[in-house]
Amino acid sequence: MEILKILEQRFNKYPQRHLNIDFKDIESKLKKHLDTIHRMEDTGGEPDVVLMDDVLYVIDMVKESPKLRGSLCYDKQARLERKKFPPASSAIEEAHKIGIQLLDERMYIKLQDIEDLDLKTSSWIATDDSLRSLGGALFGDKRYQRTFIYHNGADSYYGARGFRGYIKL
Repeated sequence: MEILKILEQRFNKYPQRHLNIDFKDIESKLKKHLDTIHRMEDTGGEPDVVLMDDVLYVIDMVKESPKLRGSLCYDKQARLERKKFPPASSAIEEAHKIGIQLLDERMYIKLQDIEDLDLKTSSWIATDDSLRSLGGALFGDKRYQRTFIYHNGADSYYGARGFRGYIKL
């Protein structure tokens, strides 16, 4: 099925993600990003249009962190510095290949206010340079009806931790 049709069906199925917006009004904006949106879909992200702070984004809205984006450390530096059993890639490297940015902490928390995500998984989120320079990176999840932001060594990786990304329309 054509990616634009998939997007339109998803858009209509989840109106709470983009209240008071008509698909026809944003279709031309979406068409400019179809290659990236297609890669988001192909890697399991289930992208949809999300209105956040009066700005439209296309964000990975799959219920749990995309399975095809798991077992990744945070960034290339962490992957290269890992002594034992380095992962094949990193969240930042894979996001770059797709053409998306990782959600930051503020966006991740706002997204969780719109819809409960990562109830069994977790997602790497963009980490500021000051924390990253100390070897850490941030990730988030939702447990007990509450969004949590945690830290871990940037070189860590788990099958149940992937990443969510976005493009700004």
